[in-house]
Amino acid sequence: MGPVNRTDVGGSGGVTGVPGGSGRDSGAGETGGAGSAGGAGAAAVVGGPGTPGVNLPALRSHNAALVLDLLRTAGAAGISRLELAERTGLTPQAVSKITARLRAEGLAAEAGRRASTGGKPRTVLRLVPEAGHAVGLHLDRDELTAVLCDLTGAVVAERRAPLDLGAGADAVVEGAAGEVEALLGGVSPLGVGVALPGPLDHTLGVLHRVTGFPEWDGFALRDALAGRLGLPVVVDKDTNAAALGVAVGAGSGSGPAGGGSFAYLHLGTGLGAGLVIGGTVHRGARTGAGEFGHQVIQLDGPLCECGNRGCIEVLCLDAVGRGTLDEAARVLGAGAANLVGLLDIDLVLLGGRTVAAHEEVFVRGVGAVLGERARREGGGTAIPVGVAPGGARGVAEGAAQLLLAPLFGRGDG
Repeated sequence: MGPVNRTDVGGSGGVTGVPGGSGRDSGAGETGGAGSAGGAGAAAVVGGPGTPGVNLPALRSHNAALVLDLLRTAGAAGISRLELAERTGLTPQAVSKITARLRAEGLAAEAGRRASTGGKPRTVLRLVPEAGHAVGLHLDRDELTAVLCDLTGAVVAERRAPLDLGAGADAVVEGAAGEVEALLGGVSPLGVGVALPGPLDHTLGVLHRVTGFPEWDGFALRDALAGRLGLPVVVDKDTNAAALGVAVGAGSGSGPAGGGSFAYLHLGTGLGAGLVIGGTVHRGARTGAGEFGHQVIQLDGPLCECGNRGCIEVLCLDAVGRGTLDEAARVLGAGAANLVGLLDIDLVLLGGRTVAAHEEVFVRGVGAVLGERARREGGGTAIPVGVAPGGARGVAEGAAQLLLAPLFGRGDG
């Protein structure tokens, strides 16, 4: 949705949950958007499914998100109000109202002056990174990683701890909550984004039969952790969170081209995919998209923990366990080739602790399989293969973006 000039001159609206933000529009006296692109308030995160259609506060939030995102991508150098108007398509009056509210809420500040082609020098504005924070929590099968990120997504604190995902819901929730509380150190965050292996329901925050841990089926992790911490919580698959982190990074020039389509393949204690189609994370109607590891490619293959035989996950992990990394890379490449053929994506990115330990082997092996596919089909070059940014904490950073990205109109949380 593009900018809306007719009604947005009242203020920024809808940056709910940010410390210092009133979330109210002084012109119309209406509360800021609750669950639009411009806010990540508790009602949209912990409450019931869905939010109302676009209304006046939501439109204000949308335009504020456009401005905030440009402030974010401009970095410390800042951006002028005139440039904001040109790039958003908003009127200068609307931009002035929005930036005045953002400054009053502590989200924006002056970053100096810039020479003008005529008239007085232009004041440039910048985002205030420390005006808000979010926690990203990665619950892997055997390890917990928690990061505290500022509004730019930069990590300002980090904690790691052993984790036994099979220890039971109460123990895992209590352990995770304790690590989050230790991480915060007095900071009041927007909320907590939690990423862990699927399958799960992103909308309701309810886990299904997590591969290898069927006892989690039906557990309302979002509500349990939100109740324990007293904070908004969003839950998503680890692969979706990591893919979101990459896609949001694209907006600041640190990732693939914005608006593109790519697959993030995560190989660690399991194997899954995060799919970004047209710049947006594709979860599917039931958060079932990206169950990449459970493609059956060998009908009489070894038994997988999901109950099938010959899944890419079990074949790949078996090869890693035997130390035959070239074989593991070829198996991963076969799955990647299936995705490329099915979705016609632009890029394949690899991540996860196993890939991080052997980056060159996996990039070379997956690239070779995709190269062979391109040569067989003819008429084009192979889809490029690379390593996803973020390293070992890429999933945790992506989990924080489940809260941060919607503030900038960069994701739906």
